[in-house]
Amino acid sequence: MNDSPTTDLAGWRTKLVAMAANGASIDNMHDGAHDGAHLDRVWRNAQALLEHHPEADRLVVLAASYLHDLVNLPKNDPERSRASRRSAQLARHQLSYLGFPPEKLDAVAHAIEAHSFSAAIAAETVEAKIVQDADRLDGLGLVGLARLFYIAGKMDSSLAHPDDPLGQSRDFDDRRYALDHIMVKLAKLPDMMQLEAARALGRQRLDQLLAFREDFAREWSGAA
Repeated sequence: MNDSPTTDLAGWRTKLVAMAANGASIDNMHDGAHDGAHLDRVWRNAQALLEHHPEADRLVVLAASYLHDLVNLPKNDPERSRASRRSAQLARHQLSYLGFPPEKLDAVAHAIEAHSFSAAIAAETVEAKIVQDADRLDGLGLVGLARLFYIAGKMDSSLAHPDDPLGQSRDFDDRRYALDHIMVKLAKLPDMMQLEAARALGRQRLDQLLAFREDFAREWSGAA
């Protein structure tokens, strides 16, 4: 493991939680899909993945898990793809004032930049791969389902297409129909996971979403 025996992860976690809360934008503070509970879940996911990769630097993963959304722009913001870069810059600046090990700042910044789906930055380190997978796992399963509809509501999207909820005779459009987001993005995530442990868990959580999608469509369409 790359951590120093004296690394105080619990102490750093306390500082990082406070930093994330204090640095949150107005949008973040009123975004139940990207709040402190989301950051806690990403860190828990990351810890599970760290069990399979003891060579990873746990402090780097911890810092990136809690600071990856310092700049969180709405899904339909034209600058959305730059949010992770801006988060990385802000995290680097703030961590330097906290006395964070300077030799780890590049690794934290890269993990933050690479976590974003829309930024399309390749994760080049095991720490970046863990954080990217941990964040994407929170978009799957039942929690991911709740986040999907929460975000769709903030974007004024409809729940589903009125006549063709499964998109059998039309193109998917997740800006207009929340249910479409499962096929537009979420169904792709497990195969995009960097780590095998994340892929396995991602497939399990995707199965929950796909089952919900079928049940929802039957009820939506009035089928018995």
